[in-house]
Amino acid sequence: MSISLFRFRLTVQSFSLVLLSAFVATSLSAGNPANGKENEKANPAKGKDAPAAKSARKPQPAYAPVEDVTGLPRVLLIGDSISIGYTLAVRAQLAGKANVHRPATNCGPTIRGLESIDQWLSTGGADKKWDVIHFNWGLHDLKYMDAAGKMPTKLNPANPKFHHQVSPEAYRKNLETLVARLQKTGAKLIWCSTTPVPEGSAGRVVGDVLVYNQIASEVMQKAGGIELDDLYSFALPKLAEIQLPANVHYTPEGYSVLAQQVTRSILETLER
Repeated sequence: MSISLFRFRLTVQSFSLVLLSAFVATSLSAGNPANGKENEKANPAKGKDAPAAKSARKPQPAYAPVEDVTGLPRVLLIGDSISIGYTLAVRAQLAGKANVHRPATNCGPTIRGLESIDQWLSTGGADKKWDVIHFNWGLHDLKYMDAAGKMPTKLNPANPKFHHQVSPEAYRKNLETLVARLQKTGAKLIWCSTTPVPEGSAGRVVGDVLVYNQIASEVMQKAGGIELDDLYSFALPKLAEIQLPANVHYTPEGYSVLAQQVTRSILETLER
């Protein structure tokens, strides 16, 4: 055999050994559960170090469960994002005077209340009783929806494709059902009137809140024995200082102001 042919065969054999070694190494690497973690560290674009497609929402502090202090009355707040906004301040203002709970959700319109009221009344323990229930539905009932069930960004109330999420007639019927259920708890009840809708607020018409509040007032009077926290009248002259522009929601300071009125109504009811 010539030297040139021997060298050629040796080169081919060496190359084959290199390929075989690479294949074995790759196979072992793929079968190692720890290898994925190392790849994640090496390449932040993959694995658990990669940025989430959608950032997770921070937990809502108002939804935190409350551990009752023995001997203090139990208070339940039922309401939408307005009540969520003043919950923490009410808890702070009633510290040492009452255990203040709320459902861990936005209680939305009356149709959601009909679906979930029994669950909400079990907040903090189904076997426990409520001393006071402070409740509201309204802003989500009177808001307009389009044919797709979404709140329109540009609203023309005269356009027949837009409608209230809950009509005034249905609102009355739903409230009557909800109030009857709340009365069965034996708790002292406080109806909180729906807060003002400012000009330019998305999906809502300014005058509608007066219509819905009037319906609610009639329902409460008919039911009897229900206290009124007129948060609408309390907030109305202060809107420029406490409410966001063209928005039904409030500034942090605004929610603290609302909380003072809510706390006052609860304390007065507890003392009766």
